[in-house]
Amino acid sequence: MKKLQYLLFIISGILFSPLISAAEEVLLEATPSSYLSKNRWSARWITCPEVSVYDYGVYHFRKSVELEEKPESFVINISADNRYRLFVNGTPVCFGPARGDISHWYYETVELAPFFKEGKNTLAVEVWNFGEYKPGAQMSLRTGLIVQGNSPREELVNTDDSWKVIKNKAYSPSLEYRADVGCCDIVLGNLYPWGWQDVNYDDKNWSRARMMESGEPYGTGVFYHWVLAPRDIPLMEEKKLRMKRIRRVEGVSVPESFLEGESSIKIEANKKVSFLIDQTYLTTAYPEITVSEGKGSQIRLIYGETLYKDGNKGNRNEVEGKTAVGLTDYFYPDGGNLRLFRPLWLRTYRYIQVDIETKDEPLVLQDIYGMYTGYPFVENGSFGSNDISLNKIWDVGWRTARLCAHETYFDCPYYEQLQYLGDTRIQALISLYVDGDDRLMRKAIKMFDYSRTYEGLTASRYPGNTPQYIPPFSLYWINMVHDYWMYRDDNEFVRSCIPGIKSVLEWFISKIDDKSGMLGALPHWNFVDWAKEWPWNDWKPVGGVPPGGRTGGSAIVSLQLAYTLKDAIELLSVFGERNLAEKYKAVYTNLCDNVYEKCWDHNRGLLADDLNHTSYSQHVNIMAILSDAVPIDMQTDLFDKLNMESDLIQSTFYYKFYLFRAMKKVGKADLYITMLKPWYDMLDMGLTTFAENPEPTRSDCHAWSASPVYDLLATVCGVEPAEPNFRSIKVEPHLGVLETISGKVPHPKGIISVNLKKKRNKYVGSIILPQNVRGEYILGSEIRQLKPGNNIID
Repeated sequence: MKKLQYLLFIISGILFSPLISAAEEVLLEATPSSYLSKNRWSARWITCPEVSVYDYGVYHFRKSVELEEKPESFVINISADNRYRLFVNGTPVCFGPARGDISHWYYETVELAPFFKEGKNTLAVEVWNFGEYKPGAQMSLRTGLIVQGNSPREELVNTDDSWKVIKNKAYSPSLEYRADVGCCDIVLGNLYPWGWQDVNYDDKNWSRARMMESGEPYGTGVFYHWVLAPRDIPLMEEKKLRMKRIRRVEGVSVPESFLEGESSIKIEANKKVSFLIDQTYLTTAYPEITVSEGKGSQIRLIYGETLYKDGNKGNRNEVEGKTAVGLTDYFYPDGGNLRLFRPLWLRTYRYIQVDIETKDEPLVLQDIYGMYTGYPFVENGSFGSNDISLNKIWDVGWRTARLCAHETYFDCPYYEQLQYLGDTRIQALISLYVDGDDRLMRKAIKMFDYSRTYEGLTASRYPGNTPQYIPPFSLYWINMVHDYWMYRDDNEFVRSCIPGIKSVLEWFISKIDDKSGMLGALPHWNFVDWAKEWPWNDWKPVGGVPPGGRTGGSAIVSLQLAYTLKDAIELLSVFGERNLAEKYKAVYTNLCDNVYEKCWDHNRGLLADDLNHTSYSQHVNIMAILSDAVPIDMQTDLFDKLNMESDLIQSTFYYKFYLFRAMKKVGKADLYITMLKPWYDMLDMGLTTFAENPEPTRSDCHAWSASPVYDLLATVCGVEPAEPNFRSIKVEPHLGVLETISGKVPHPKGIISVNLKKKRNKYVGSIILPQNVRGEYILGSEIRQLKPGNNIID
């Protein structure tokens, strides 16, 4: 019996057709047939004839069928290259496929019965291939679409040459402002086949689709094209998002009721007008603008995280004297009624500047809004305290994390939308602590495992169409597998990662220099952090790379290997590799000993960054604590030095995640709240998400900077696993300057609740554990056992 999952589906504006604004809940996600995972599909991949299947193009496919009655269930499996959006009888149903690679090409399994009716029914699919302008995260073979019925009863809609297709000549790429998220859109309304997705549209002049190979899951082919795999994450959330404010207008009056969808604006013929919309916070959405008349007009939409003055961002709330610069769409209406422009791919924006130039006919703006999209995380976790300013840290951090989570994790939603390991490890922990949904984390671990090369390293970012390797990020992949093992009872999945862990470690161990006993010269980009002392160089991969990171003798990267070996040794010992674990223990000990011997500066009481003592940073001393390269009885003094000596190379937002791990390890976690000034500084600058770097920064929304969301629960509330698989928990709170805290953390068996306040040198309150979960409460040397249910702390 198929398992159907409820998904709140918002029937919004249909692309380039009159707006439908009713909302209803429908059964949408379904389970693919097990037969289809083991056998070649009867459906064929199809494409448009007489076009290049490798170049930029937007295509519409249609298939109509007659049904004697409305079916109770009608399940299909669908995928495309690069992307698709499916309509049934004119209603948008889903979009995809979830990003993967050619050897793991995902398909969606969806229930169409709620959209069907007795009589004629039409499946219409928009497919696009951005060709040379595709996003950096988009892998691609060639333009194609496949639809496979989930059972023989549904195979009447299988893709073959009975499907009709047309190339939409209205589209061309907008390249005005390039980023790694792909091109924007130029759409000529007079060439657009309006209503193409409707059931009664006349497609008699469309071509018959050209058939290619059959669909092939893994193990079913002699040779492969796309290796089909069932989607392993839920469909993305999509909901209407009203725009908030008009901040600037030229040549037109824009009433507040327009943004509320309660009035329209008429722009007279032969006029140039402009207005600036402020969403008031950054978001990821499909902007939609509905217009009537205005034949030959030009509408330009410029999207920005912020505005600029003389190349600088300044306070993000300020607009005076600033200009909009960024990704840009163009739409040229054809004069028809209720034409809806919606870009093919999502846009990231706080500000949208709308520039309109009319010709001989007035233009009526009917409506403009966004359709928010992102991974459907739910805010099951929470944090509160007597310091209400921390609410803003939480809200902005969670927004940052959400905008950086879609079909994969993103490093940043505006510029790249690439799943980088350095960001992803932090993002995944935030996901577990706030929602509890581990599916995107699990997918990320798998994707990086798939990315490993003949050398044994993972890619630094994956999926991606341009290979990139940051060896330290491969080490973080191992830490991420260990994180997953600590928080989830999924040992078979963790076991499947052991060969990859061994592969990465062997690459690093092969690079240890016999003479120094530290890592020698390392190829690729050995990024550690965006410290200003380690600047970018366009001619060689040295941006963010400390001394010795390429040439050899880097204490930082050597100790990161030692830090990761601690996690790897634990995993290997548990998962049947005890002999190898013993071998790696010796490697770990030698690394720590050699770095300490050769890089410890007795006069400064600090580790130097490299063999030559070229510089001193927080980073190497953080890793010295985390790896235990420095004796434990020296680590507290070492942390005080690295935290107080301002002449050290300072960690940025990214590496502060590891700074806080070191702080916690040496028993200084009560300092945490006082160390959030860099995040408050961002709020003072008007940021509504946390940025990649301290000012000046490129990205205003960067996943790694959302780490306070995790630490407010894991460090301040102190909720962490006490054993692998989250079998038991420990609660070791660190209120610091706070008087009261309250927090909720999702656990696979329920919600963990912590409510505490200071009372002299103790805390009082309660800790609630889910049923069948035990734990311990730790305060200094005091350890108290916690039972399932309510535990009074007094």
